[in-house]
Formats: sequence, structure tokens, C-alpha cells
Amino acid sequence: MFDAPTARQLRRTDFPPDFRWGCSTSSYQIEGAVDEGGRGESIWDRFCAQPGRIRDASSGAVACDHYHRWPEDLDLAQSLGVNAYRFSIAWPRIQPSGRGPGLQAGLDFYERLVDGMLERGLQPWATLYHWDLPQALQDAGGWVQRETVDAFVDYADLVVRRLGDRVRHWITHNEPWCTAFLGHAEGCHAPGVQDFGAAIQVCHHLLLSHGLAVPVIRAACPGAQVGITLSLHPIHAASDSAADQAAVQRHDGLRNRWFLDPLHGRGYPADTLALLGDRAPQVAPGDLQAIATRTDFLGVNYYFPEEVADAPGQGPLATRVVEREGVPRTAFGWEVSPEGLVELFTRVQRDYTPGPIYLTENGSTWDDTLGPDDQVPDEQRLDYLARHLAAAREAMRQGVLLKGYFAWSLLDNFEWAEGYTRRFGLTYVDYPTQRRILKASGQWYARFLHA
Repeated sequence: MFDAPTARQLRRTDFPPDFRWGCSTSSYQIEGAVDEGGRGESIWDRFCAQPGRIRDASSGAVACDHYHRWPEDLDLAQSLGVNAYRFSIAWPRIQPSGRGPGLQAGLDFYERLVDGMLERGLQPWATLYHWDLPQALQDAGGWVQRETVDAFVDYADLVVRRLGDRVRHWITHNEPWCTAFLGHAEGCHAPGVQDFGAAIQVCHHLLLSHGLAVPVIRAACPGAQVGITLSLHPIHAASDSAADQAAVQRHDGLRNRWFLDPLHGRGYPADTLALLGDRAPQVAPGDLQAIATRTDFLGVNYYFPEEVADAPGQGPLATRVVEREGVPRTAFGWEVSPEGLVELFTRVQRDYTPGPIYLTENGSTWDDTLGPDDQVPDEQRLDYLARHLAAAREAMRQGVLLKGYFAWSLLDNFEWAEGYTRRFGLTYVDYPTQRRILKASGQWYARFLHA
């Protein structure tokens, strides 16, 4: 069902007429202009300045120069035939210190950007937090501190009051798992902290800030559609052994259920709390009720499944992720598994019935090269895209209330700790010249959407 030749025969008309088609980007990865318009320092600016943090010693200081080239980029999105554009707002561009009145230049920039989307028939989908916390808030403790929750809610209110007459779809957070564990446990993302207990508390504060922001967004934008985007994975056992099978439940508890359960009114999973012991988060009265505030949709980013094995002594979960042999992998080393998309989405639908679901990110990295004919023949990405669209259609056939697909990403961009060594874009960016060249995958996506 998901072989490439069959998947390429898929047509847009195989999806409902009201299905939302889009592409996604994020502020720090594409905007550049970190010193313009009064923008404050973010945790990624500080993190990138530390030697050894970024694979190629780069930063998002220029990135795709989207701050200046946004009309060209929106023209590009429009040419693909998408009818939605997911972007994120840089908190330091709105509040340089993370608090106080909004910076006019920053608000004006996003107002122009949104107006540009609407002029091109692109429905704006705004993400309020895609990892670029103002450094001033980090200096005061960052997401470990409950005060940052209040700061985020004030920031959300400020932004939505300015843009809510034009933006109706709001995502509070992108991938809180990554913010918490990559940024605060593994330390490979900003702010570069290695403290598992801190990561657990960060999870709680991210979820709490989401829950408290939802009614604020609705008050500032009557009729708003509000959700959150999670990075979720199907979890498989490395073997048939009872120990590895039990490891799946433990790993899933922190990878998936730790977020899905409280968002859907179940509180934190009891088995995971028991494993965490004194590292469990500090939860104040009313917090769990706030986190479970009704949302209008669930955003899910899907990239790959995870295979886990029992690993006594390795952290509170006693699990480790292993690489399955003999499976196709992207240049990032991520397993290519459209079957996993069906497995994950049917599980979420069955276990949580969350209402409308949007696939807010899905994409792949390959070793793209720009040919002398100005072509980028990324056939592997094209196959990946087609096969995952076929998987999305199959998930819908099996009862998943999937309402839209956003490809990651419109552009090659700054890929966090990997710098510019990984390319996710449907469009090739020649960074020295900032030329945009639509890859073969982007050309196929456009043909698919225009058919």
C-alpha cells in the first residue's frame, strides 16, 4: 500500500474537499535578522554562541533571511498550491525581555506577514512558541520557574490581541517534549541544561502555560481554533522478551502518555509518576484542570517510530532506544515508516478521541545536491512524501479524524544543533546567495495539489 509507485498515483481528490493542505516553518530557523527591529536575545542566540554546541558552528543569525524575503517565500508557498501556512512567532521579537509592552516593530512584522498570507489565499496557522525563549527569562530560571508560565500567558494575550482579527488558528506550543528533554535533560538543544528533574518540571510548566493560555486566546480572538502540537512516536519492543515488552510501556509513558493523558483530563500517568519518584513535577491545586482545558484540535508531528529495550540502571525508566537493522533511514538516521503513521494516529484516535487532528509536521532529510541545471533530484524525499500522504489517507480510512497535512518544511533551514548540515525543505536554499530552488519533491507536491 505504501510502496512509492503506488503512492505516487495518489490524487488530491482522494482526500475530502475541506482537507487542509499546508507547509510549516519556524521563526528562528528561517527569519535571521536577529539584531533588527529591536529583537531581544533568545536562548538559541546564546546557545549557538557557545563553542561546540552546533555541529557546523553556525547560528540562525541570517538563516534564510526570511525577515526580508518573506514576500518571495509566501509566493513560493502559494505556487505550491497549499491553502495554509504554519509559521511561528519569535517571542524575543515581540518582548525583548520576555515581559512588558509589545515591540511595535515586531508586531508590525508579523502583521505584514499575516496580511501577505491572506492576500495569497493562505490560511495563517500561528505557533506561539517554537523554542525561542527570550534569554532574559532564561536568566531568571526559564521554564523551570513557574513565573515563566505567567509570562507566556501575557505574551500570548498580547500577540493574539494584535493578530486575532486575521489569525483564527493558534498553536500554543510546538513539541514540548523537545523543549523539555532535549533542552533540559540531554542538553543538546538550548538552553543546554542536563538535569532530568528540571526537564520533568519544564514539561509541567509548558503544559500548564498551554492550558492557561487557551481561554486567554479565545477571549482575545472570539471564534479562535486553539490547539497544541506534540511530537509522538509509535513505540516497539526490541525483542519478544518480557523485559523488552515491559520497557515499551515505561518508555511510552514519558514519550507519549505524559502529554496525551493530562491534556485529555486523565492527569499524569500513575505508572510513570511512580517511576519518577521524587523527580515528579510540583503540581499546584488546579493545575491539572487547567492543562485539560478543552482544545479545538490536536496537532501531531510524525517522523519515525522508536524501538526500545530494557536497560536496567539507565535512568528512572530503565529503557534505551535501539536502532532496528535492515530498515530504510533518512540522512538524519531516522527510520522511514509510513506504517508507523497509521499505527500512531489510529492509536491516538482510539485511546483519546481528541476531535480534529492535524499532521502539523512530516518530512525528511537527504543529502541534496544542486545540479548544474539548477535541479535538485531528491527522489527519496519525493517517495517519502508520497508514501506518508498515502499513509495519512489510510489512517483516515480507518476512522482517524485527520483534517490536514503540513509538510516540513517549505525551506531548507537552520536545523538546530545540526546547523545547516541537514536539509528538510521542499525548496533548496543556496545559503551564500539566498536563492530558492524548488526541489523535485516540491514540484511533485505542487502537481499533486494542483491536480
